[in-house]
Amino acid sequence: MTRSPTEPASRTLATTADDHRIARLAAAAIALSLVDAAIPLPLPGVKPGLANIVTLLVLYRYGFATAAWVSALRVVAGGLLLGHFLAPGFFLSLTGAAASLAVLAAAQYLPRRWFGPVTLSLVAAFAHIGGQLLLARAWLIPHDGVFLLAPVFFAAALFFGIINGLIVARLLGEREAAEPQHA
Repeated sequence: MTRSPTEPASRTLATTADDHRIARLAAAAIALSLVDAAIPLPLPGVKPGLANIVTLLVLYRYGFATAAWVSALRVVAGGLLLGHFLAPGFFLSLTGAAASLAVLAAAQYLPRRWFGPVTLSLVAAFAHIGGQLLLARAWLIPHDGVFLLAPVFFAAALFFGIINGLIVARLLGEREAAEPQHA
C-alpha cells in the first residue's frame, strides 16, 4: 500500500543522550544570548557575553567538541531569534565565537594550575572582541579608525571576562563540593 500524498511523513531521527545534552546546553546558551541582547549598554558591540559562561562550563565538563557544538548552535539560533541571521551582526557573532573557540582549543592544554576559569574566560573574551574587530576592519569599516575603539572594547572584555570567569569558577566549585569524594 502506498502512502497518501496528504498523509504526513513520519520520520524519526535517532538521537543519543549526547544530542539531548548538547541541545539542553545550547538552549541555556541561547537564552543567555537573548538576555545579553536585552541588556541596554551605551556602546554597540559591548555585551556581557553571558553565553560564554555556558561555553566555559561545557568545556570543563564535557570537552572541546561539545563546547564547539553548543557555541555553534547558540550563534545560529541566536541569529535566527534576534533577526540578524546572515546579517553583519551574525557574522560578527560567528567570527567572535570562532576566535574564542580557537583560543580555548589551544588554552585547554595549558596547565590548569595557572590557567583556570577566569584566565580562560579572559583569553576567550579578548579573542572574541579581537576577531570581531578584525572582521569589522576587513569587511564593514575598511578603515583603521575602527581600531580607535579597541581600548573601549578591550576594557569591556577585561571586565566581563573576569566577571564571567568568576561565575564559572563558582559554579565549578559548587559542583565539585556537591559531588561525593572518592577515596
